[in-house]
Amino acid sequence: MQNEIEKREKAAIAAIHSAFGTEEDESGATLFVEHHLEEIEGEYWQTHLGTAKPEPINVLGMLVLREHWGGDDEIETFDFTLPEDVTDYVISVRFDESGQVEEISMES
Repeated sequence: MQNEIEKREKAAIAAIHSAFGTEEDESGATLFVEHHLEEIEGEYWQTHLGTAKPEPINVLGMLVLREHWGGDDEIETFDFTLPEDVTDYVISVRFDESGQVEEISMES
């Protein structure tokens, strides 16, 4: 089970990076990054990324797994967020029954 969780976590992060900036992702990782670059103070970014105005792609590199949940095996949905509880928002990645990424969305 732990191997499957790790496999899906890596697949979810890869899908987030792949979808970022695409038209299909306008309400997922792209919105998450744009929103947080506007709303979070420069000191936070300076502390974590060494600059008060980071590149959007660098924000994706900071994502941490908040939780995974759903179904009997509890690995259908993975929620990622920024460190230190700086936000209530997550990038939620949902997998279908075959283990493929089905949806990426920003949620609170």
